Amino acid sequence: MDYKSDTTLKLRTNLADYPVTKALKSEALKPSLFEFDFCGPKTAHDGFKPMLRENAFDAGELAIVTYLQAHIYGKPYALLPAPISGRTQHHCIGYNKSINELKPKDLEGRKVGVRSYAQTTGLWVRGILQHEYGVDLDKITWLTTDESHLAEYRDPPNCRMLPKGSKLAELLYSGEIDAAILGNDMPDDPRIATLIPNAMEEGKKWSELENIVPINHMFVVHKDLLKSRPDVVKEIFRLLVESRKAAPPALLPPFGLEANRKGIQMAIDWSYEQKIIPRRPSVDELFDETTAALVP
Repeated sequence: MDYKSDTTLKLRTNLADYPVTKALKSEALKPSLFEFDFCGPKTAHDGFKPMLRENAFDAGELAIVTYLQAHIYGKPYALLPAPISGRTQHHCIGYNKSINELKPKDLEGRKVGVRSYAQTTGLWVRGILQHEYGVDLDKITWLTTDESHLAEYRDPPNCRMLPKGSKLAELLYSGEIDAAILGNDMPDDPRIATLIPNAMEEGKKWSELENIVPINHMFVVHKDLLKSRPDVVKEIFRLLVESRKAAPPALLPPFGLEANRKGIQMAIDWSYEQKIIPRRPSVDELFDETTAALVP
């Protein structure tokens, strides 16, 4: 796309509906230098594969782990220090208590389902299990229902793809898997319990102790846009900041590079430990002079 054209710049954008994006997507906030074309799918992660394999979007949200892979494998997208979503993660793994009573360490030698191994929620949950509860992740068989967003990536050897059409919740009910990382899709069913007791309280304690809110998605732009129109990138960041200010208060990662340095570093370290990325980039490697200077 010719981002320097004299015609009105319209950016194909993959951005889902959240309280923090409502003002932007409802056009209560309007850009002055360009137009957003919110042409992405309703569920943002369904747009990640087209973004990275087909250059289907000029801008939008991308899971932090997916972005780290995209950076490693040379995809033409640049990271803005603008988290779109994030949360505590302790409550995102559940098990069927009507079949077994499980503690985190009991997962060793068992089967755990996750949408894809490189899913960001999966990264955070596994890291918490490893670092807070002493779980050996290599002793777990990870069963997945979806492939990675990047064609270049291959899951570790202790992963196995489930048959097409498999539903993790159904496998949890039947006992074919012992636990599942389900995030917001955790079934509202009395048989299903969080693996970590008092998970919401424990997640809040962990977040306060570590002084981070785990990042799920961040905003990215095409590198050609960043190179040719840094003014547009700055305007995008300003609009994201203003849109969040217009939303009700929520527990979210902050904006800005330094405010997110620890959280991004942890995502890098855990992605490398879990064999999701083949090398460990520095945080500063992910930003250039323009994006590093963006502050709310």
